[in-house]
Amino acid sequence: MTEEVLRVEHLNKFYGKHQTLFDINFSLNKGEVLTLLGPSGSGKSTLLRTVNGLEEYEGGAIYFHGKKINPSPKEWQLLRQKIGMVFQSYDLFPNLSVMENILLAPVKVQKRDEVEVKQEAVKLLEQVDLANYAKAYPRELSGGQKQRIAIVRALIMHPEVMLFDEITASLDPEMVRGVLDIMQRLSDNEHMTMIIVTHEMNFAARIADKVLFLEDGKILEETPGKEFFTKPQTTRAQEFLESMDF
Repeated sequence: MTEEVLRVEHLNKFYGKHQTLFDINFSLNKGEVLTLLGPSGSGKSTLLRTVNGLEEYEGGAIYFHGKKINPSPKEWQLLRQKIGMVFQSYDLFPNLSVMENILLAPVKVQKRDEVEVKQEAVKLLEQVDLANYAKAYPRELSGGQKQRIAIVRALIMHPEVMLFDEITASLDPEMVRGVLDIMQRLSDNEHMTMIIVTHEMNFAARIADKVLFLEDGKILEETPGKEFFTKPQTTRAQEFLESMDF
């Protein structure tokens, strides 16, 4: 039996008088991977940030486990412990070591035991092949290493949903695969519920259970993952895939 984790209904987003999201509707079930695809400027990242409370929305509603979210700063602060997000820009604290970056939120925000959290952090670092970098500082890491640390920092909060916003966009090509492999393992082994914004079409085709294709802030189609890449419903989606050499 499927368990709905997240639902968005009739969501609209404005910047002043300029509307950027139009009547967005979708749902996400436990263990499902939803991929947001579309050209640059289509609203993918804005939608992701809205789902995590980093952008305000006007009209519509977001539900988490069937409960309507009250979009107040206090409630979003609590929900961000359950809806983790990894950004393109890493956002690591430069003055803290890798381990200090990882421990900060679970110890200070969730009030968890530091010794236990550190033991978990060591295991997660081993899983991303960075066990020897616990004492390093962000300036000593490559982009791919920083992004893997950012993923560990999000996972140690034990989120129910993970949001990934173009996290390979600023990486050198040889670093991309390592980060994508981690996300693939999260889906295959951990059955992590995820929403992913990406331009990596081959990866999206492998991992997506469902695709939302957006343009100009509107959902043009919502399609099962494999079907989107073999039989897109709209001419615009077909054109997009051809432009991405897929």
